[in-house]
Amino acid sequence: MDTKNLKIRTTMKNLILILALIFGTSFASYSQKYAYIDSDFILESMPEYNEAKDQLDNYATKWQKEIDERYKQIKKRKEEFLRVEAILPEEEREKRLEEIETMESEALEMQQLRFGVSGDLFAKRKELIEPIQDRVFEALGKVASNRNFSFVFDKANQSNLIFADPKFDISKMVLREMGINAR
Repeated sequence: MDTKNLKIRTTMKNLILILALIFGTSFASYSQKYAYIDSDFILESMPEYNEAKDQLDNYATKWQKEIDERYKQIKKRKEEFLRVEAILPEEEREKRLEEIETMESEALEMQQLRFGVSGDLFAKRKELIEPIQDRVFEALGKVASNRNFSFVFDKANQSNLIFADPKFDISKMVLREMGINAR
């Protein structure tokens, strides 16, 4: 009898533990509030973001033109070299090839300087866009805190959010927190 009672008690304890885990997890998840934002919508509703984005585009266009001009010069030099290569002395041929290689490496260097990971465009983006993103994040934090949201997801930027009910979108609240009327 003792073994049978022990088995029943153990089974009951396990059942109670499993039920407590299931209901405890369910109740905990009900007390958490969720929302989402669309950071693209928020940023595009901010005039200063659009101005900063236009400035960045202008820098990128200007720098790309400089680089394209360098490559045009390189192409012209190569074509010129190919036309006269056969009649050039060996020493002159090597000198011109070396000049072309130097021009190519300078053009690549310029591309890295302007568009590389730590290049000018990245620095300008950080200078112009990051303060705006910080302002959005600060407003988001206030809205989330005031409304007691446990989690706020971002619908934009390659999110894994597959479906989002519009009633949980707090993007306009974030804009209002920043003093911007949503469209």
